[in-house]
Amino acid sequence: MPRYALLILPAFNRVYADSAPRLTRAELDVFAERGLAAGVRAIEETRIGGLPYVTFETAEPLSGPDVALLSNLSSVYALFGVEGELLRPVELDPLDRLSSDLITIQKYAGKTNEHFTKLLLNVTVLASDFPLGGALSVFDPLCGRGTTLNQALMYGYDAYGLDHDGKDFEAYSGFLRTWLKNKRLKHTAETVPVRRQRALAGRRLDVVFGTTKEAYKAGDTQKVTVVNADTLRAREFFKPGSFHAVVTDAPYGVQHGSKGGGGLSRSPLELLEQATPVWAELLRPGGALGVSWNTYGGGRDELAAILTGAGLDVVAYPDFEHWVDQAIVRDIMVARKPV
Repeated sequence: MPRYALLILPAFNRVYADSAPRLTRAELDVFAERGLAAGVRAIEETRIGGLPYVTFETAEPLSGPDVALLSNLSSVYALFGVEGELLRPVELDPLDRLSSDLITIQKYAGKTNEHFTKLLLNVTVLASDFPLGGALSVFDPLCGRGTTLNQALMYGYDAYGLDHDGKDFEAYSGFLRTWLKNKRLKHTAETVPVRRQRALAGRRLDVVFGTTKEAYKAGDTQKVTVVNADTLRAREFFKPGSFHAVVTDAPYGVQHGSKGGGGLSRSPLELLEQATPVWAELLRPGGALGVSWNTYGGGRDELAAILTGAGLDVVAYPDFEHWVDQAIVRDIMVARKPV
């Protein structure tokens, strides 16, 4: 029976690095159940030569499509076939179509770990009826400075976001424009006011770019749209059934909260209870909503009830709970919109 070993990607964040092997094991379990053709078993954490690995066995050798899918695991650094005491490198073939500095350049307080963001996006899309390598539209309704949006762009998706914080909107707009210019990618970018009944409802950043000039001219482009407004008003800016996946990291404090109740919501569940029905409307049938949240702000049963109440079916997933700091224990929940 073929055996493989995934070398875990080094993480600058020591706390996340300690959790990465266990999270990768859980993520691999999702990939095995929902994407891989080869049957996977015996998933284990181990150390080889003093380095962290996740090993697994398959019923048959991994095919090219299976290797390509595994190449997108959030913390994979290298993949090896295990042959006795030797490791045979297996060439990875990830979806990434842009420079990785799109993900890594931005540094700011409160930025969600980019490896975790990728994990959340992966397991959300895999819960949907749509392939990870498809031409998808992804929406982050609490997008902050765009970590989820940038990961979606890396995969070739169209990225849509919404956030009430004007400073975050300006920061992401400036970053993306500068990045596209520095990479010399053919693009258009404009920020326009959005009005409803003659009143200013928000601002919208619209970006269209191609990975090459030829692709841009041929219409092979990606889109980014970010709206600076309250997430509870998302239906005013996006049509129902627009997105294959809704992916978001719920607020741990007040950074991305809604102002709908006359002040920022400090509880993630309070915000999610108000916003999830709105977000669910924006999902396509067969699409999935993935949310990460601080469990100190509410338990799994409470969040599951909120998602179910919005007409979504909670997906049975492995344990992704992990310690971030003294005030934050983070977990993931994914729910699917019935067809």
